[in-house]
Amino acid sequence: MEIRKSRAVIFLLMLAYLLITIFVTSPSNTSRIVPKPKPFKLPFLTSQRSITPLTNTKHFLVSAFMDQRRKAFDVRIIGIFRRDSIHPLHCIFFCGGLFSETTSASFLSHFAHFGYPFGPVDVLCRIPESCNATHVTLLTKQNPVNISDHLWLPIRNKKTHNKETRLNFTVCISTLFGDYNNVLQFTQSLEMYKLLGVNRVVIYNTSCGPELDRLLKSYSQEGFVEIIQWPINKYLNPSRGWNFKEHGGDLQYFGQIVTLNECIYRSMERSRYVLLNDIDEIIMPYQHDNLNSMMDMLQSQHSNLAEFLVENHIFPKKHFEPSGRFHLPRWNKVPGVNSLEHIYREDPDRNIYHPHKMIVQPRLVEQTSVHEVLTKFGQRFKVPMEVCRIIHIRVALRGSLKLEQLHEDKRLWDFQEKLILNVDKALRRAGLLREEEDEEQS
Repeated sequence: MEIRKSRAVIFLLMLAYLLITIFVTSPSNTSRIVPKPKPFKLPFLTSQRSITPLTNTKHFLVSAFMDQRRKAFDVRIIGIFRRDSIHPLHCIFFCGGLFSETTSASFLSHFAHFGYPFGPVDVLCRIPESCNATHVTLLTKQNPVNISDHLWLPIRNKKTHNKETRLNFTVCISTLFGDYNNVLQFTQSLEMYKLLGVNRVVIYNTSCGPELDRLLKSYSQEGFVEIIQWPINKYLNPSRGWNFKEHGGDLQYFGQIVTLNECIYRSMERSRYVLLNDIDEIIMPYQHDNLNSMMDMLQSQHSNLAEFLVENHIFPKKHFEPSGRFHLPRWNKVPGVNSLEHIYREDPDRNIYHPHKMIVQPRLVEQTSVHEVLTKFGQRFKVPMEVCRIIHIRVALRGSLKLEQLHEDKRLWDFQEKLILNVDKALRRAGLLREEEDEEQS
């Protein structure tokens, strides 16, 4: 009798377990018993643009970065502001699901605005306590009723536990615009920088010629070039020069100062050094085979250096090397200047202002202009021309000098074999040099 009762109890328990299992796992009840988590969506719009209009103002925001080098501030927003219309603003953050209270914004204007109506401005913000901020925007009112129409910027350069390999050298090239199509010289410059140890080149591109566009896309796919689309002409009337009285417009040289500063902050946590130069310039070491060896030497001799000034030297493109050994027929259909054909260098006129370009340690730089760093947390050093100088192939600066008054400088030729080979590969990869042309003329 006892055995029968035990069997009955076991049967009832098994039946109950089976019924519960069927009930819980049935489609109609699963969501009630074990609700599926819904994907979390940010309750605002994150800007996907490189230039973001700031609601209810005449200003534009570019990017936001963690920057705690100035006491009492945590975030730096790089912006383009109408200089005669700067009024109090308030920072607000998104903190892992909640909006923060607002904090007062502080402004650091750049004096390198060259008199234009719009200029670069840094906005400094303090993050409220207990806020793990991921995004930020600016408000014209301290306690707005509605912020749904604002675009928010992601905060870059936040410390993470991921140990990413830091690059040694990044080159920042600002403001490509118009129909610039100097493909051959640009390819030679990029490949020369690879040979010198540069890891990445960042370019702010408003527009360029069709062949150069193909080349940039090829380098971007390779990962060597990072292209930042820079449609400044959709928002302002950018100047093609630096002098407001002469060139007019809203903003100096397509926002050159803005992009140089943005590039420094973009590279701050991922690159040891940043080179600031133009597309037709090469910062060339003359006593070392690469930039890394040169910078190690300079750092060992001088402490706490933030800025290394490199003297600009013009190689007039009207003078050609006489033998024609680097006039390669296969490059005839590639638009642009052949750097290897220009070996005659002007002496700078040091009695007048003579510009430099820079190599900087980004973590020690706060604001920069084109030819010098404006504010920094370190010292400046002028690199002797026998150690490093800029190879700048362009229209003569001292046009009255005759050929015999120029200096012969064949430094590029020291890299000729690898340089030519790599330039050919890059042009072929971009579809700008056909295989049959290369084979017939090699």
